[in-house]
Amino acid sequence: MLSKIASKSVRRGPAGLIRRFSHDASKSHHAGCQHHKEGSLTRWNSSRGNTRQFQRVTNPEAVMAPTTGVRSITSMTLKTGSNEVFNKGNFSSCLRLHLQRTFSSSTGKYLIFLDLPPHQEIGMPSLSPTMTEGNIARWVKKEGDQVSPGDVICEVETDKATVEMESMEEGYLAKIVKGDGSQGIQVGEVIAITVEEEEDIKKFKDYTPSKSETAAPPPAPETEKPSEPKASETQVSHEPAVHTEPNVSKPSQKSPAGDRIFASPLAKKLAEEHNVSLSSIKGTGPDGRIVKADIEDYLASRSKESPAPAPKAAEGVGLDFTDIPHSQIRKITASRLLTSKQTIPHYYLTVDTCVDKLMELRSHLNTLQEASGGKRLSVNDLVVKAAALALKKVPACNSSWTNEYIRQYHNVNINVAVQTENGLYVPVVRDADKKGLSKISEEVKNLAEKARANSLKPEDYEGGTFTVSNLGGPFGIKQFCAIINPPQAGILAVGSAERRVVPGDGADPYKFASFMSVTLSCDHRVIDGAIGAEWLKAFKGYIENPESMML
Repeated sequence: MLSKIASKSVRRGPAGLIRRFSHDASKSHHAGCQHHKEGSLTRWNSSRGNTRQFQRVTNPEAVMAPTTGVRSITSMTLKTGSNEVFNKGNFSSCLRLHLQRTFSSSTGKYLIFLDLPPHQEIGMPSLSPTMTEGNIARWVKKEGDQVSPGDVICEVETDKATVEMESMEEGYLAKIVKGDGSQGIQVGEVIAITVEEEEDIKKFKDYTPSKSETAAPPPAPETEKPSEPKASETQVSHEPAVHTEPNVSKPSQKSPAGDRIFASPLAKKLAEEHNVSLSSIKGTGPDGRIVKADIEDYLASRSKESPAPAPKAAEGVGLDFTDIPHSQIRKITASRLLTSKQTIPHYYLTVDTCVDKLMELRSHLNTLQEASGGKRLSVNDLVVKAAALALKKVPACNSSWTNEYIRQYHNVNINVAVQTENGLYVPVVRDADKKGLSKISEEVKNLAEKARANSLKPEDYEGGTFTVSNLGGPFGIKQFCAIINPPQAGILAVGSAERRVVPGDGADPYKFASFMSVTLSCDHRVIDGAIGAEWLKAFKGYIENPESMML
């Protein structure tokens, strides 16, 4: 679904007006603004001809904090919905005002300043449930270009695909805040400014959105303040402190000449092996005698004090490499698959299915398709249909896990894994159990083309209940285990078909048959082993007797 820049109905929503003024400027006139009192109402007239009336607060001291020195009120909010105004004092003449009207929408704000012309701040929209940030792939419109409803102004790279942003109002693109290739833009962060009049464009040449108008960063964790010492801890003891020293040998000053050093034979031998002078050791044995433990303690302390040698670079090894920046789809794929393997208890069931009858049926149907001008059916189309019917037959596998309950879906929506140059996409075929093979084949081909063109929209990949990944036909992989696509509870890994020799019937002792290996990855929290085996049995039945899929 294409994102909506703004809605005309937004202009009619409630507005928040902010007044900023100071006491010494309270009697000056500004931009033709006039203040009148009529009974219990306060009215403000501007040079633009707009008039707003607000009910005065009867007890301003109750809502305004006392001030000292120069009276300066930085912000007072007026709400037109409740007709309230926080007012302090009785102002008989016009005050210097700085008015701001803010209309919020899902993608931006409409702002009016007296020091700037009316303009709209376009924010990074949230284009999918899992999107927290996005990238600007490219700007279709340039600064100064006129935009009309339905015009594509830029392309946004989300965690799933690249989506076009359309304009819903007429105006001019005055300022591009985030240029082509900008990455890591938080949802709600300002990316562009639009204005209504062409002559207002130049006024935003050096415009920079304020911090309050950009996406608010997540609050930093509060650091614990050191707690004040308790009374019992602050009391000073009147008893003399007794200092105890650990029984660790420390280097001592050199003994004066002529002093005899007492050391055990084992300590002397250890000191000679490590080139340690006994005069540098303080003995802890009887009468200051140096023992083995003193030498060991000294060696240990010396090794801690000396810096560790820097690791030597491998000689003769030269690595030539290129650092490839992560794309948005690569980052979200890595995050989701890592979470899946770490939090979902996977187990795997593998079965071999004979596909001789399936291949015969496919050949017959493709003849009919070519005669009617339709597209050829692939083996994967038949696999998607068989998987959907098996899920309808064993609905316990068409479920997902939550901490409160297991959600069992009534719709059978099959995601089909598609590998592209940009990464792995999983577009969805909705209600695959109710669709014919021709319709499934057409949708899968169209979705695969959109995935390779990086033009999938959120409705093309959201809402799946089960996934099929096929590495057999395109790559000849015999068998593999796939990682579950959360929050789903199962994914089917399809391998290639191969010819095998099997026992024959009647006079022939053996015959040839084609078998395809499939592996079902299950979330054990949702699908028990027997349930997974029951689903594979149903799937195998549809593959080996494909005519039953037509019933």
